[in-house]
Amino acid sequence: MNPLSFVDYLFTSDFMVDVTENWQSEFLQFSLYIMGTVWLVQRGSPESKSLDKVGTESDEEQLVATYARFDSPRWAAAGGWRRAVYSRSLGLVMSLIFVLSWLAQSVTGTIAFNEEQLRQLQDPVGWPVYVTSAEFRNRTLQNWQSELLAVTAMVILSVYLRQRGSPESKPVGAAHAATGVEG
Repeated sequence: MNPLSFVDYLFTSDFMVDVTENWQSEFLQFSLYIMGTVWLVQRGSPESKSLDKVGTESDEEQLVATYARFDSPRWAAAGGWRRAVYSRSLGLVMSLIFVLSWLAQSVTGTIAFNEEQLRQLQDPVGWPVYVTSAEFRNRTLQNWQSELLAVTAMVILSVYLRQRGSPESKPVGAAHAATGVEG
């Protein structure tokens, strides 16, 4: 087998399954973080809402409906389904990208898996068989656990440790219990 050039490698199923696997875990992480932080508050976290702001907040605090300003997005002032969708648009789009990247990873993974099957003179499998296989679960969960471990470490360590000048950190002299204070 001849070695591939870098450009040729960029168009292989092996490269694409790895890329889409990474995208999937990143967007899962973002989706969970965005939606979880609406209700989950961590005392002492610089990135957390202050303890009295748990939940979705009032229309006035969110500048929607009659509280929308002249420079607010049009859908913030709109009512009904448009405001409901726009009020959740970041989480919805991140979740959609996660689902699409999961689908892309499952398709490119099936192709890469079948290429390996054929190299070993074994029969290829269909997409439904691949997405229920140990290979697919391993690729998917291996990436998720690393992302979730990193986020968990950041959330916990940011309460007690500091990085001067970082918006993800409290001021160096802030109390551990200070919440929602950036420095």
